[in-house]
Amino acid sequence: MDLSNILTIIGKSGLFKVVSQTKNGLVVESLTDGKKIPVFLSDRSSALEDISIFTITEDIPLKEVFLKIFEKEEGKPCIDPKENAGKLKAYFETILPDYDQERVYISDIKKVFAWYNLLLEKGMITPEELAAEENPEEEAKGEAKHEKPQAKKKAAPSNNAKKE
Repeated sequence: MDLSNILTIIGKSGLFKVVSQTKNGLVVESLTDGKKIPVFLSDRSSALEDISIFTITEDIPLKEVFLKIFEKEEGKPCIDPKENAGKLKAYFETILPDYDQERVYISDIKKVFAWYNLLLEKGMITPEELAAEENPEEEAKGEAKHEKPQAKKKAAPSNNAKKE
């Protein structure tokens, strides 16, 4: 799931996909209605990839939050962001139990759920992407674990050969 080309723009509702770049900014397409609009350098926008959720211990990237929701809901839409604040907070706690309740506002929680549902509806969050996201990390960890012992094994025989 590549969130680097998905933007949120201050003053405009919904999410936008980057279509092309101009010398003064970007051309984006709304994920809700498909309309293309220019976004200038002076417009305040953020890529979803750059957004994190505050927790007690560390900031969690939005991508990871989306993946946790996807796993919890088994690929289905999550709670309606228009539910009352108590239900939204309770649901969010099931996904991120240690989120910082003083720094994460109900408006932030509503946006997370609305964005997740929109991305899911547009097919931008899929089981295949989940597997692709999880496997590179596991493979990298596995390779790192295997590389160290192999390096030691290679060093040991060469030392033994010198002693003989």
